[in-house]
Amino acid sequence: MSDPVSTDSEPLHPQPPTTLPEKQGRPAMSETLTRLLTAAVLIPSVVWVIVQGGLLYLAVVTAFVLLGQREFYHLIEEKGARPLWSLGLAAGAALQLIAYVGNAYHATLLMTASLLFLMVAQLRKRNITESLASISGTFFGVFYVGWLMSHAIVLRGFSEKAAQGILLPLKGVELKFLQLEPEAGIFFFIFTLAVVISCDAGAYFVGRAYGRHKLAPQISPSKTLEGAGGGVLCGIAAGLICKALFDQFWPSLSLSLGFMAAAVFGLVLALVGVVGDLVESLLKRDAKLKDTGALLPGMGGVLDRIDALLLAIPVMYYMLLGYFFVRLN
Repeated sequence: MSDPVSTDSEPLHPQPPTTLPEKQGRPAMSETLTRLLTAAVLIPSVVWVIVQGGLLYLAVVTAFVLLGQREFYHLIEEKGARPLWSLGLAAGAALQLIAYVGNAYHATLLMTASLLFLMVAQLRKRNITESLASISGTFFGVFYVGWLMSHAIVLRGFSEKAAQGILLPLKGVELKFLQLEPEAGIFFFIFTLAVVISCDAGAYFVGRAYGRHKLAPQISPSKTLEGAGGGVLCGIAAGLICKALFDQFWPSLSLSLGFMAAAVFGLVLALVGVVGDLVESLLKRDAKLKDTGALLPGMGGVLDRIDALLLAIPVMYYMLLGYFFVRLN
């Protein structure tokens, strides 16, 4: 009598992409109301944390990262991969701490170290048939959620971590030359939030009212070109309104970014937000899931809410680096 074959010793093969049926009808009014109520609680709370900064801000960003990574690893488990949960989550949390005490360069170094640790950890496992899926899936979670979101730390502390640490040493000038206040990162981050959230909301409501042509039918059948266009316009408008409000009530933080630059930044961030949303929709569709979680009523999981920001925050950070570098020259 032969020994039973252990399922742990069989190679893992990712499941093929799945074609899901298109969503029938429009969301119920109760779902829309729940979504709005959740946003009414979540957005002011996040803005308050951004203004407070410090260790509270670090703790909140880290919590978002860990929850987002946890949801991401559930996604890839649906495809048959087995991520190294403990190492992946530890690396994601460590990236936020390194970004807080150091800068984006130090976070990049930690990314390299994380990959090495993941490969060494895989060498110790008895089942080596899943190594490729395990390492790549775990590391992509660290990169996609942990490393991209670590830019939220350096963006909030832009004046200290980027201007003083990267830009100003090039010319030996002071922050006042760039009209940058030490807390200017508050404006930069809230500006990014305003653009991305308004783009998402605009796309949702404009798409429901006027959407006719599919944006990416194989990825997200409910998204339309009309919705995306309306969302981008709403994002640009929100960025300009945010700039105007800061100029009126907290001008020292927004003085360094002119209205023309704000309009261009708003356009780029809105477009990037649309792409970020589609990327996460692609991952969910492949894993046959509607949402990555159910933590936020009416909105799904944490990853569903930060998908656009995961790309928009780093883009905002690097656009600012380029913007101020040009001003220095």
